[in-house]
Amino acid sequence: MRKIETGCTGSAELTVSKNDLAVNVGSGSLEVMATPVMAMLMEKAACSCLADFMEDDETTVGTMLNIVHTSATPEGMVVHAEAVLREINGREFTFDVRAYDEASLIGEGTHKRFLVNGNKFTEKTKAKK
Repeated sequence: MRKIETGCTGSAELTVSKNDLAVNVGSGSLEVMATPVMAMLMEKAACSCLADFMEDDETTVGTMLNIVHTSATPEGMVVHAEAVLREINGREFTFDVRAYDEASLIGEGTHKRFLVNGNKFTEKTKAKK
């Protein structure tokens, strides 16, 4: 991995579609953006922060996500997530994450990712079978 410092930022965005609604994801019965979709967008923002620093077969895997989802978002609205790299501890990266729809902040929290070799990680996982 190339040298990275705290303060690095990443972002991700989506327009809420039918596929992103709680009723269709299985995380609720309402036609609002599902919490797992917001979580995915926050992880995607953290990944985008690190992407330009990866070398060879390096990647990161999510190891912790501690978030609150404080406001519902309807289908058709744009949701933007941002991640700020707060701490580096060896191969572990800690981010502050937030998500906003077109009206307001809809969620926030902390996310951790861990640097791994993609092929080795995948092979080790497959060996569990």
